[in-house]
Amino acid sequence: MKAYIFPKYGKTEKLLLSDVKIPEIGDYEVLVEIHAASINQLDLKIKNGDFKLILHYQLPLILGHDIAGIVVETGSKVSRFKIGDQIYGRAADFHIGSFAEYIAVNENDLAVKPINISMEQAASIPLVGLTVWQAFVEKAKLRKGQKVFIQAGSGGVGTIAIQFAKHLGAFVATTASEKNFDMLKALGADIIIDYKKDNFENILKDYDVVLNSQDVKTLEKSLTILKPGGSIISISGPPTPEFAKSIGASAIIRFIIWLTSLKIRNRAKNLNINYSFLFMKANGRQLEQINNLLESKAIKPVVDKVFSFEQTNDAVEYMEKGHAKGKVVVKIK
Repeated sequence: MKAYIFPKYGKTEKLLLSDVKIPEIGDYEVLVEIHAASINQLDLKIKNGDFKLILHYQLPLILGHDIAGIVVETGSKVSRFKIGDQIYGRAADFHIGSFAEYIAVNENDLAVKPINISMEQAASIPLVGLTVWQAFVEKAKLRKGQKVFIQAGSGGVGTIAIQFAKHLGAFVATTASEKNFDMLKALGADIIIDYKKDNFENILKDYDVVLNSQDVKTLEKSLTILKPGGSIISISGPPTPEFAKSIGASAIIRFIIWLTSLKIRNRAKNLNINYSFLFMKANGRQLEQINNLLESKAIKPVVDKVFSFEQTNDAVEYMEKGHAKGKVVVKIK
């Protein structure tokens, strides 16, 4: 099969189109003929080597977490899917590889594709949808009437987070450039701050939840807009000792993570703010819950641009520029 691999870490490294073996499936896995995959910031961070300390991948590696496609083979103990099912999902860590024609995935990481969206739209959802679900439902327990600040509202996570927070009945503030205001208003944002002109920390106050996807400087500013007892959930770091423990990190890695997060954890504690780091996990059952929102149109996929499989490197470069509105998708079949 054809697949895009990268042989070594680096921001300037290109993915190489290669011939590789079709993966063999385990008892609880299905082989998926991939029709579409989307590109996430996580893919770029892995390629650049940003997560080498916590994700020890062997190179060369096929990138790609999000998939949409058709089941063409099932393992002997698979019970949730059959050949011919249209599915979508986020491949689990250390089992990624959706920039390819086929992938082997554990059945528990997949869900049946919603009937009212295309393969390309379906591929745009899993990683960002699960991130938002795990942030707002599991960690923040966001509820009606609360106020949430979602940074970078026009990005892949932001466009889904705004819709999901509004579905839960929250008041939503976000940041974006002025050219994206109309799109974000249509998604449900109540307050949109032009990050090029205004400082959000001077405008917002007494918020219950912040979803942080930006740098440490922005993270520190975000602490000041929360009310005592509020929560800030960061998907961009720094990781916490709790996270290090959950992945079974070595003693030296646990110490590095403890040290790099010490300042923000102490500042949050002094302000009576709950700080947590979220590194989302693949979860087919949660995707089934998200299906209900997609099929009822409470949440709509936001796809900026679709590239052909042969244009995968162009798609990666487009993502790296940081101006995508919603998700960038690669159409594989």
